[in-house]
Amino acid sequence: MSIPTGRHLRSTPFPGAAVALTLGSVSFASAAGVADGDQETRTIRGTLPTGSPDFVYVPVEVPSGVREIKVAYTYDRPTVPSGTAGNALDIGIFDERGTELGGRGFRGWSGGARTEFFLRGDDATPGYIAGRVRAGTWHVALGPYTVAPQGLTYEITITLTYGAQGAVVEPVHPPSRAAGRGRAWYRGDCHLHSWYSDGRRTPAEIGALARAAGLDFINTSEHNTHAAHGHWADVAGDDLLVMLGEEVTTRNGHVVALGTEPGTFVDWRYRARDNRFGRFARQIRRSGGLVVPAHPHATCIGCNWKFGFAEADAVEVWNGPYTPDDEVALADWDGMLVASARSGSRSWLPAMGNSDAHRDPDAVGLPQTVVLADDLTREAIQEGIRAGRSYVAESASVSLTFGASGGQGEHAGIGERLEVDRDTPVTVRLEVTGAPRCVVRFVTDQGVLFTSGVLPVAGSGAVEWQTTTAYAAYVRAELRHETAVGPLPGALAAFTNPVFLGRA
Repeated sequence: MSIPTGRHLRSTPFPGAAVALTLGSVSFASAAGVADGDQETRTIRGTLPTGSPDFVYVPVEVPSGVREIKVAYTYDRPTVPSGTAGNALDIGIFDERGTELGGRGFRGWSGGARTEFFLRGDDATPGYIAGRVRAGTWHVALGPYTVAPQGLTYEITITLTYGAQGAVVEPVHPPSRAAGRGRAWYRGDCHLHSWYSDGRRTPAEIGALARAAGLDFINTSEHNTHAAHGHWADVAGDDLLVMLGEEVTTRNGHVVALGTEPGTFVDWRYRARDNRFGRFARQIRRSGGLVVPAHPHATCIGCNWKFGFAEADAVEVWNGPYTPDDEVALADWDGMLVASARSGSRSWLPAMGNSDAHRDPDAVGLPQTVVLADDLTREAIQEGIRAGRSYVAESASVSLTFGASGGQGEHAGIGERLEVDRDTPVTVRLEVTGAPRCVVRFVTDQGVLFTSGVLPVAGSGAVEWQTTTAYAAYVRAELRHETAVGPLPGALAAFTNPVFLGRA
């Protein structure tokens, strides 16, 4: 079976979005006369050319009496010239309910992380949804992420096992509340990957690392699957809130669905030009989640954010160890703050930071978002993130207290507005612990207006600066590591969301 020629190929409108390719059906004999445990296998081969659509579907006619479906695949990886993308082929599956965009047929996705998977009533490969194997037309979904100039030659082997269906196990989900401290600052990491997508750690290992990093909450965010949702209940506890979500990994950028209802699946099969992102952003919010574009200036293929920020509830400015693309994201976010302040709008986009940890040596909690919330519940944490009552730190060792005060006792903290007149003197104060030999910068809509000396080796100190609302529409704080040479600022140790100054 080959692409692009042959009777097995047809081009079909992708429901609600772009054009996809669908191959001819793979058929199996009926289950009549087969014994329990009998297997039947089909193998297909083909070649995808450069310029292939984002998704290619292989229909599989599954008869009744099947208890398990297993799929294995391989593809070639030819040598390519320097600077040219080689072959990378993702895989997943949809059941007899179909491949409609946002439909109910999704049964799992492993991207390029696995070479085989299975599904049955009582179990499934991580990243896939256990459940009954019902008769009908299933679809193996191929995602040619990149295709070499020579094309991408693949082989898919599909094996059906006949027999009685295994008992379907109802998933148990973590609670939406942990034993908090009332209104307090809570530390969290909302972008993490386990072996339920392309990570290498189990949920239990991630939970242990989160506790060791001093975190109070985490959010699961597997690539394009909600299969992990039923596997985190044993990780949660009075000391750790586990929220559920997904990293919606499109070809035009990634978005973290933060804290959705258990079992929520968010489709990813669209590009910015398809004008479909708003629909799924609204689905995330209807499902109780926040829409958080992730690493918007990352340099990996398909990672750069192309959907705009009109639908976002927050933006992930700092992703993992601090790198130049994070510096670009920080500057881009600051530009959005400037535009918001100068328009007089009370609407602005808060920033957050997460580790995006996948495997050793990725550090869970580097960085972490520290949120002022009324309690350690999903709703309270989300409300704090949405309101911008948060700062981002490289570890639990770093703690900040930041705010602005007027002359009559007025005070506003991170994410709040200090309501004072235009010429009223304002005192901005930052208290720091756990940041040895770092430099404090106060950044406003006019740029960096104050830079402190280096904090002592003990890492604690307080810095004050005075301004007026006529001079600064907002102030936010950055804590930077020392730089050895050159004019560029050092890597972030922490930064805050802004305090806005003046009457709106």
